[in-house]
Amino acid sequence: MPIEHFTAQNFRCLENIELAADPQYNLIYGKNASGKTSVLEAIAYLGRGKSFRGAATTDLVRHGQQEFLLFGRVQDGERTSKIGVRNSQAGLELRIDGEGQGGMAALAAALPLQIIDPDVHELVAGAPEQRRRYLDWIAFHVEHSFLENWRRFRRALKQRNAALRSGASSSVLEGWNTEFAELAVAVDQGRRQALAVAADALVEAGGELLGSEVAFEYRSGWNEEQGLLAALAGSVERDRQQGITQHGPHRGDLKLSFDARKARKLVSRGQQKLLACALVLAAVETAQTARERPLLLLLDDPGAELDKDALGRLMHRVAGLGSQVIATSLESDAPLFPMAAKTFHVEHGGLREVG
Repeated sequence: MPIEHFTAQNFRCLENIELAADPQYNLIYGKNASGKTSVLEAIAYLGRGKSFRGAATTDLVRHGQQEFLLFGRVQDGERTSKIGVRNSQAGLELRIDGEGQGGMAALAAALPLQIIDPDVHELVAGAPEQRRRYLDWIAFHVEHSFLENWRRFRRALKQRNAALRSGASSSVLEGWNTEFAELAVAVDQGRRQALAVAADALVEAGGELLGSEVAFEYRSGWNEEQGLLAALAGSVERDRQQGITQHGPHRGDLKLSFDARKARKLVSRGQQKLLACALVLAAVETAQTARERPLLLLLDDPGAELDKDALGRLMHRVAGLGSQVIATSLESDAPLFPMAAKTFHVEHGGLREVG
């Protein structure tokens, strides 16, 4: 299973909690503002090195304390790893089996996870950056070379933008353009390959959750008929004025629709949530197949904005993944899983196993 044992100290309202997880289904229940979401946030932080709620470190450290500590024991087949994260105003410190190398990418590889929370609809309705991160997450798990290509591209983008702002000559910019375009195409191809691998799962999940055909189209961030080098040359004056590069995979997007309607504008909030859930579940399924191991799926109040039938379809799809699931609910008997879940109660910053 992805995570066997987890502890958190001084994370948000959580003073000192311990969770021995079931390999399949886990339910954390409690009143509103009791700390349910904070438990999921802490677990996700262990696998991402950042808050999925966008919180700064100062907001994550428990009031009156200087730092928070997270620890998890995770399994990958026969191998067990120990992950530790400490964070404070001094910065992030991480250890995987005693080693501190690899950064956030090492955390993501050691504890791969996805999250469905009440804001998941923003994956559909929000800014393109969220959909780029979604594609990059899949590519990271299915394409071995993607991470290095992505890192090199980000460096090239930063350097080209610095050259634009410093007033570099046209010949200097042309030199950056060649390397930039090379790396941009590598990132673009990685995203397209990842989307191709996930396509069947996405169509199937969308059809099951929404009852209609889902369509998607990746747009590279430049005029593909024109070509990236030509696009860069044609926009050089505008790039100089704004001090940023206008064309490239950092401007890419994933366009989504179902029943021939644009998902961002022409469908309800509930439909957006179901489509976003389909995206997340398809990503989990794709990564599990590529990595040949179950992933961790965190569900924060999965029934929010969904009627009983829609929630049933979602949880049926979740059960079919074979992932380890940790979900939150107001009630201890929430009918989320096809079998009894290991249950935990959170209250006043503490967590205890029930039953």
